[in-house]
Amino acid sequence: MSTPQEAVSAPPKATGFLKDNLRDFGMLISLVVIVVFFQFATDGVLLKPLNVTNIVLQNAYIVIMALGMLMVIVTGHIDLSVGSVAGFIGGLAGLMMVQWGINFALVIIACLAVGGLIGAIQGYFVAYFKIPSFIVTLAGMLVFRGLMIAILGSQAIGPFPPIFQKLSSGYVAEIVSSAGGLYITSFLLGLVLAIILIVQNFASRKRRISHGVETEPFGFFVAKNLLILAGLGYIAFLISSHRGMPNVLIIMAVLIAAYSFLTTRTVIGRQIYAVGGNARAAELSGIKTTRLVFLTFVNMGVLAALGGLVVAARLNSATPKAGAGFELDVIAACFIGGASAYGGVGKVTGAVIGAFLMGVMNNGMSILGIGIDYQQVIKGLVLLGAVCVDVYNQRR
Repeated sequence: MSTPQEAVSAPPKATGFLKDNLRDFGMLISLVVIVVFFQFATDGVLLKPLNVTNIVLQNAYIVIMALGMLMVIVTGHIDLSVGSVAGFIGGLAGLMMVQWGINFALVIIACLAVGGLIGAIQGYFVAYFKIPSFIVTLAGMLVFRGLMIAILGSQAIGPFPPIFQKLSSGYVAEIVSSAGGLYITSFLLGLVLAIILIVQNFASRKRRISHGVETEPFGFFVAKNLLILAGLGYIAFLISSHRGMPNVLIIMAVLIAAYSFLTTRTVIGRQIYAVGGNARAAELSGIKTTRLVFLTFVNMGVLAALGGLVVAARLNSATPKAGAGFELDVIAACFIGGASAYGGVGKVTGAVIGAFLMGVMNNGMSILGIGIDYQQVIKGLVLLGAVCVDVYNQRR
């Protein structure tokens, strides 16, 4: 007869585990299904090396800002101003570099600082004045959209210095000479990043077992990681078959790793989830909930600024329309990736998967010639479906 401890640590059956963790695996399965569908529907165009690179470049800003939005949503709040802040920062960068001739490195530092300041101002009203984040950031959306138009004078500013453009459109320098059209350095770098992820997964599983936390069946775990390694290796091969590894992909990988570590291995990460789960209980347990909410908005401001710089570098200009609708894509990526509208639930990997799911859908529908009108309808229905799944899980 098994003891209670043995019952807790005994691995569940794969089907039961998958059913109980539908939130975590549902979007990954959905992403694979959507990729396979559009690969056949577009006659193989979707996974051509050039198009895969374009998907990464086109959705980099969504991934970057989704990491910050996830922290805000987990605490039970929302930030509607990120698109306007990103556009404003892009316009500010254009003004400083093109018209004032300031060095690009100083401009990047200054813009990130301004983004943090914007987040601090909005976070102060939300955290300390207890004004609903929806109202504060809606006001911020209007304010910074107006300021962006004011500093740009309703016209685009550009071009940017070539070295700044490399932030988004540059590629990793090749140390090993390419062979057969394959950029070897980029391919090896992609494999290293994939292997690091797999090693972290094994370390995480070992840690969970040592603490008596339920883990997935070992066979299921091994199969999942082999598929992840094969998938990431294939993507690395495709990207390395075009022009190599984009610089922005390295930035994304570093940020994803940093925020994964923050949310899973640090005290402040666990406290953020505690605030979203039950703010009153978290405060009574000694967590400084007000400060944490404030810091999540500061963090969001910095990442919105970085997203704005990435977009400006890719477009090689700052335009009055930059950032329009970004907040919808970023928020949708988080909710589609499994974040709860009630707060307290959400993973970094989920937000990243949600961002690329949206990106693949946009790209695939564009290749098929589906108009922007129907694209918006389809994305809206996908978002509604994701929230319905969240509500269903909450009621179970």
